[in-house]
Amino acid sequence: MTLYGLRGSFASLCEWIETPAGIAAQIQGHKPSGVREKHYIRRPLDLLRMWHVKIEAWILEQAGIEFVPVQAGLHVVANA
Repeated sequence: MTLYGLRGSFASLCEWIETPAGIAAQIQGHKPSGVREKHYIRRPLDLLRMWHVKIEAWILEQAGIEFVPVQAGLHVVANA
């Protein structure tokens, strides 16, 4: 399997779980297509992470691997 093949597989999997096309394209590193995507749509990293976790969970579920997501965010770490 080539990297190009993996990108194609990822795009297809995104279709299976109904990931919005713009989000799938942005996760893959594609440039925005169209005026709306270029000038009006802003997706924070947390939104992309939410969809990425959903994609990962679906892949693991299909593989029969139990997935327990951990709440993302910043955590306070005390200095010792």
